[in-house]
Amino acid sequence: MTVVAASTPAGKTGNIAAMLRGDALALVLLGALVLLTRGIWFGDPVADFDEQLYSFIGWRMTEGELPFIDWWDRKPVGLFAIFGAAHWLFGPGPLAYQIVATLFAFAGAALVYMLARRLVGRLSAWLAAAISTMLLCAYASYSGQSEVFFLPLMLGMVALLIDADHPHFTRRAMMAMLLGGLALQVKYTVVPQCLFFGLYALWVEHKRGAAFSRLIWLGAAFALIGLLPTLLVAVFYAALGEFDAFMFANFLSFFDRTPAPQGRWGADHALGVVPIALLVVGGIYGAFRMRAPEPFRDWLFFCGWAVSSLTSVLLPGTVYLYYYAALAAPAALVALPMLDRQSPLRAVPGILIAVAFLALLSIPDRRQTSLEERAAAEQLASVIAPHVDAEDNCLWLWDGPSALYRMTNSCVPTRFVYPDHLNNALEVNALEVSQSEEVARILANRPGAIVTASRPMTIQNEEATALVEAALASDYEERLSVEMHDRTLTAWIRRD
Repeated sequence: MTVVAASTPAGKTGNIAAMLRGDALALVLLGALVLLTRGIWFGDPVADFDEQLYSFIGWRMTEGELPFIDWWDRKPVGLFAIFGAAHWLFGPGPLAYQIVATLFAFAGAALVYMLARRLVGRLSAWLAAAISTMLLCAYASYSGQSEVFFLPLMLGMVALLIDADHPHFTRRAMMAMLLGGLALQVKYTVVPQCLFFGLYALWVEHKRGAAFSRLIWLGAAFALIGLLPTLLVAVFYAALGEFDAFMFANFLSFFDRTPAPQGRWGADHALGVVPIALLVVGGIYGAFRMRAPEPFRDWLFFCGWAVSSLTSVLLPGTVYLYYYAALAAPAALVALPMLDRQSPLRAVPGILIAVAFLALLSIPDRRQTSLEERAAAEQLASVIAPHVDAEDNCLWLWDGPSALYRMTNSCVPTRFVYPDHLNNALEVNALEVSQSEEVARILANRPGAIVTASRPMTIQNEEATALVEAALASDYEERLSVEMHDRTLTAWIRRD
């Protein structure tokens, strides 16, 4: 990933190697913070929900199976490929993708630091990077959520585009569009950010005197480069005769999914977005009432990126609080005028915010919770494993951690491996099959074990739920219940 050389507040530029030597301590401390805030979940197979699905599909990719064909989800191939590469390198366990996610998190923190150095000194830049790192974890990207993987790519775009006076700006813009294309293959909702960066690059070319015909050519080139990774994936699936499966999972199903009643603003969002709002409002106030950032246009560029990031967050019809992790880096960069050690308040606001965010993470408590929940997952796996196998006597997760399929070495009775796809009423019209019919088919094959939860995470399909409850009452016995993620998970074993 290419990084522009940072300018000091006085406007001086220097050699990248020399700059890195000068900033080595800051980067080492950032690395330590990244490990501190993420290491407590190392080895936890149930740290969060979605990543368990990404891990499962990525792991099975190492065995020649493919997303959308063998296993269904609507995330892009690139995300599963990251997990697949992690498992190919480091094994099938959760530590594999957690190590890779930590490297991405550090890359993101380092880029925030380097970009911040264009406007502020080392201490203030370090505080901005530290705040970004902690916000990423505060918004649930502490283990393997998609945001931790695409955010460094977006920061790479910022780093390539921020120097509008660079003699090779056009070439750097093309490289930035390729990074955007790779980010699209991690999560499609980065589209608004890619559009912002593309339009910004065209505006810079216009200010540099490019003719209208050249702007048209550049716009087409930027679009093609940005779409290239996705087009290559589409061609791959078309060559397999599975283009329809790719198209439905990646695009059409997105519009078929029913928005949740909460829509884009849940009951917990008002309090949940306070850290982001504090940074953005404080940064804007600092820029206009305390000390204007220099170069001012760099700060405005950060503001534009923040707006496009917010658009990315709000793009889906249903928005969950963890989506706001996408704003961790742009919000920290917008906050630079407030964090600037040269401002009237010196470094006090930045230090106070960083300390408050670290306290908010409650690392000792979360470490204890992680240990308890991984122990609960092991208990479930040990009880289930004797009653399932890898051939046809499968475990079925009606509601529970997808990691149990790997942990029990069980076969999977459906290509809809993520429980939410079959129990969530919002998905009724968004799958290639009827939820109730697929549930009935699975139950007809009499899974060796079924896992349920005391409290659903989403609105449930009542017809499918009734089928499961009837099967449990007639054919299964409750064997073990454990507490996990504020729910009681129960393993049901088939009566033979």
